[in-house]
Amino acid sequence: MCKEKLLLSGNEAVARGAWEAGVKAGTGYPGTPSTEILENLHKYAGVECEWSVNEKVALEVGLGASYAGARTLVTMKHVGVNVAADPLFTAVYTGVNGGLVIVTADDPDMHSSQNEQDNRNYARSAKLPMLEPSDSQEVKEYAIKAFEISEEFDTPVFLRMVTRIAHSMTVVEPGERHEHAVSGFTRNLRKYVMVPGFARERHKVVEKRLIDIEKNAGRLGMYRIENLPEDHAKTGIVTAGICYTYVKEVFPEMPVFKLGMVHPLPGRELLEFCAEFDEVIVVEELDPFIEDYLKARGVKTRGKDVLPIIGEYTPSMLRNAFGGAKQVNNVPALPFALPSRPPGLCAGCPHRTIYEILSKMGATVSGDIGCYALGALPPFHAMDTCVDMGASITVAQGMEIAVGREKTAKTVAVIGDSTFAHSGITGLINASYNKRHTLTIVLDNGTTAMTGMQPNPLSGETINGVPTWALDYRKLAEAVGLKDENIKIVDAYKKTEVEDALNELIERNELSLLVIKGPCMINQRKKKKTATA
Repeated sequence: MCKEKLLLSGNEAVARGAWEAGVKAGTGYPGTPSTEILENLHKYAGVECEWSVNEKVALEVGLGASYAGARTLVTMKHVGVNVAADPLFTAVYTGVNGGLVIVTADDPDMHSSQNEQDNRNYARSAKLPMLEPSDSQEVKEYAIKAFEISEEFDTPVFLRMVTRIAHSMTVVEPGERHEHAVSGFTRNLRKYVMVPGFARERHKVVEKRLIDIEKNAGRLGMYRIENLPEDHAKTGIVTAGICYTYVKEVFPEMPVFKLGMVHPLPGRELLEFCAEFDEVIVVEELDPFIEDYLKARGVKTRGKDVLPIIGEYTPSMLRNAFGGAKQVNNVPALPFALPSRPPGLCAGCPHRTIYEILSKMGATVSGDIGCYALGALPPFHAMDTCVDMGASITVAQGMEIAVGREKTAKTVAVIGDSTFAHSGITGLINASYNKRHTLTIVLDNGTTAMTGMQPNPLSGETINGVPTWALDYRKLAEAVGLKDENIKIVDAYKKTEVEDALNELIERNELSLLVIKGPCMINQRKKKKTATA
């Protein structure tokens, strides 16, 4: 009888692996390409999940669950690790109790991101292990292995995904759940309280831990060697993650050192493999992370001399760079060019009203991360800056410092509801405290739309669809210090009401908050369909 098999995306496989490992808690903030992990994990019995306010909060909640003995999964996209970096670096010092696995979902080629950072560098800088799988089956296995490594070596563990792994589907053999007893929190000041005197001792633990993990890479099954020749040969390949699948397609017979753990690298075994060849080809997307390691140790390598340091790789790219087996069943190219379909705000989107008004007004718009960033594109061209979550409100304040209150009267900050909760509120507090005159416009469409309609602290429901308290804009703004007359909440679909409120607040040129509420049309249809199902 055949064992059951499932066709799972990488993100679904993370959730499955975490569940099989006995995970009790799941936290995160939605961000492509990581979002579907928690969306799937919360459906499994025995797991408590939450969409946290931001990634820093998600990791801190995850740390608390781990300290209390629960196996915990924390998920975020690559730029989310920037937000979570403060607790991350210290969490490596404190270590864990229950296993703590942090998913960093990197986005080579920036399919849905503002930058293309390579978070393997975070693993090296923060000094924690990082596993990188190559397909959904390995994703599931590595998720389980990551919890085991976390507990054996008393450390958080990174599980690095990339968009191609997160969103592609391969066959997975599911297993049973292995319950993990929650031990509860045991008081240990020298381990969990990172004042300088205790932290100095824990730093010694961190350094020794990395050495121990590196020495045990083989026992942990964190690399494998394929097609090793009997005698010294000309060329071998070192690779990891999605690039391994490209290598196997293009060079099926070549000797390969396939890494499962990309930090710390298994130095002794890796260098022994490289010594068997005249040169080593390193195939890795983005930074020359592995290549630089080998070059620093005298290994003659090739890689970034012919492969790009930006974007995603493909099998044809490797074939063109190094030669290789001909592609099987090659599909002929289309005899015509497909028309491009640039992104844009949906028909009926509640954000269209304000962007039409701002564009006509010629306002300077300090923007933010979310689907409303598409207001920068035709036909509106109504966004002038976009840096990171929450930066709209603070960048506008910097502009005021630079050129003065009068010259920034028509400078507005535009931010979405989820992003406002994520990291915009502190900017509003900063504006009030420092007596700025920024007009902040919150575009509230009732959901976290860009990442797939997740609830947030302003939409009134949890990840499970359970009704919950929703933040009150007016009470918040008053508590921060805004005058009642400078707080306006209007209907996005009443253009005259929106325009009148905007003009009134700009004319006042005082610290103001304009909330423009209108439901996302796609989310409305989704909810209607669910209700009638």
